[in-house]
Amino acid sequence: MKLTKSLIVGAALSALPTFALAQDAAPSFDEIGPYIMTTLLFCMAGFLVFFMAAGFAMLEGGLVRSKNVTMQMTKNIALFSIAAIMYWLVGFNTMYPGDFNGFFALGGVTVLDPVGVAAADAALDYASVGSDFFFQLVFVAATASIVSGAVAERIKLWPFLIFVIVLTGIMYPISGSWKWGGGWLDAMGFQDFAGSTVVHSVGGWAALAGVIVLGPRLGKYKDGKTNPMPGSNLALATLGTFILWLGWFGFNGGSQLAMGTVGDVSDVSRIFANTNMAAAAGAVTALILSQVMYKKPDLTMVLNGALAGLVSITAEPLAPSLFGALWIGAVGGVIVVLTIPMLDKFKLDDVVGAIPVHLFAGIWGTIAVVFYNSDASFITQITGIIAYGVFTFVASLVLWFILKAVMGIRVSEEDEINGLDMSEMGMEAYPEFSKG
Repeated sequence: MKLTKSLIVGAALSALPTFALAQDAAPSFDEIGPYIMTTLLFCMAGFLVFFMAAGFAMLEGGLVRSKNVTMQMTKNIALFSIAAIMYWLVGFNTMYPGDFNGFFALGGVTVLDPVGVAAADAALDYASVGSDFFFQLVFVAATASIVSGAVAERIKLWPFLIFVIVLTGIMYPISGSWKWGGGWLDAMGFQDFAGSTVVHSVGGWAALAGVIVLGPRLGKYKDGKTNPMPGSNLALATLGTFILWLGWFGFNGGSQLAMGTVGDVSDVSRIFANTNMAAAAGAVTALILSQVMYKKPDLTMVLNGALAGLVSITAEPLAPSLFGALWIGAVGGVIVVLTIPMLDKFKLDDVVGAIPVHLFAGIWGTIAVVFYNSDASFITQITGIIAYGVFTFVASLVLWFILKAVMGIRVSEEDEINGLDMSEMGMEAYPEFSKG
């Protein structure tokens, strides 16, 4: 018995160095903490940006007439789902190809990290592939949603979804690689923190091309006058705006792309505060300006003013002070109130005001970067704006014309009068009121 006890004690003592070595080999939190926290940031921010899909759906559903609401809901859930598949299939690795010529590199299918990946095999200087992929994916879906609202109430479902396939799988990832993938604009010093141009202007340019090719809704412009076509549910549109406002904290805050240090976390909170201030300033400015111009405040202008403020601060939500965010967002509110009627003068029928909000305010926000970011130059920012505009508008215009020639993109006059819910979907969003 004594001999056995001696052997056990001796074995235990001899194993102690091995245990110590095993503990020494395990990575410390200082090593894995940034990876864990940044991955968490991407997941949380991604959840918020995903919820923006609901915001776009509610906003559009409220601003179109009741006979077209089912169609808008279908487009929004379908475009997000298509974006998710296309970004996995080709988009993510086209947008982030690694080493490439700076202009174009067609990527392949996205592959996630292995189940239970070990620290030694993980990219500890960044985040998990899954969280990065998901966070980037929800941005491309937002771009497609911008187009959906502008071309509402007269476009066929399937040509629109084919356009979404190309936009989310090819067009957006190619242009996105120019800045966020380390491409030629990034090398020039073009600055766009969270996507005033990379996301919002791209959606705006694609929407503008679609509006031009489609033409206005029946009866919108007649005898030199613009005939208002009020939306079906302004309460729903207001809910959608608040959801988008909430989601924008993830949109801009997650674009810090790091949460592993005190400075990173502090910066994320600074981005939240600036994002909120810009939205508030855009809304208040639109409220006051619409009162002055139209003698009564216009709720739709206020809603779009808030969104324009958000788009305006998106290119640089970190560097400005709260006052800086306020005046940048306020200018966005002015832009919306002045340019929505301007589009009507050119007979460009944008149902929800997506082009003023996302394109015009996106251009403004990209220019405004030079006031607070010392790394930005006016010439470089303009170069980026023009590059994204020319590529996206021309490519979209060509694609819309091809779709128009091959399969037609606009419903018949009879179907448009009766509503796309019945002609395209065979069901109504509000069947109880269809006879009223």
